[in-house]
Amino acid sequence: MAKKTSTPQRINIKNKRASFDYEFIDTYTAGIVLTGTEIKSIRMGKASLVDTYCYFVAGELWVKNMNVSLYAQGSYNNHQERRDRKLLLNRKELRNLEADTKTPGYTIVPVRLFINDAGLAKLDIALARGKKEFDKRQSLKEREDRREMDRAMKH
Repeated sequence: MAKKTSTPQRINIKNKRASFDYEFIDTYTAGIVLTGTEIKSIRMGKASLVDTYCYFVAGELWVKNMNVSLYAQGSYNNHQERRDRKLLLNRKELRNLEADTKTPGYTIVPVRLFINDAGLAKLDIALARGKKEFDKRQSLKEREDRREMDRAMKH
C-alpha cells in the first residue's frame, strides 16, 4: 500500500486589528517559551492575538493576554489559557526595543503567530506607534479605494 503523504497545514494566526490601530516602525521575529499542551493547541490553530501586547520585566520581553485554547487531550497537564509567555530575542534586539519603548507613544504589539519550517512557534512583533483617528479614517478610505479598483478591473 502506498504511503499517504499529507502536506502540513500552515498555521498563520494574525492580529488584524493591530495594523488598523498602529503604524508599524520595525518588526522582529521572536521565539516563545511554551509548555507541551500549548504548542499542540497552536499547531491545531487554536490561538488568538486579540488584545495582546508586549512588555518588559527585568530586561526580558513578555507577551500578555495571548489566548491559547485548552488542549482537548490535555487532562490535568493542561495549561492556563491567558498566562504571560516569555519571548526570545537576542540581547541586542532586546536592548534596542527596550530603549525604543521608553519613547512616549511607542509600544510593542504582536502581529502574527506562526509555526516555522523547523516546527517551532514564532511570533512576529512590531515596534509601533498608535494611529490618530484621522489616520484610521485614511486607512479605511485607502482600503475602500483598492476594493473599487479591483471591482472595476474584474468587470
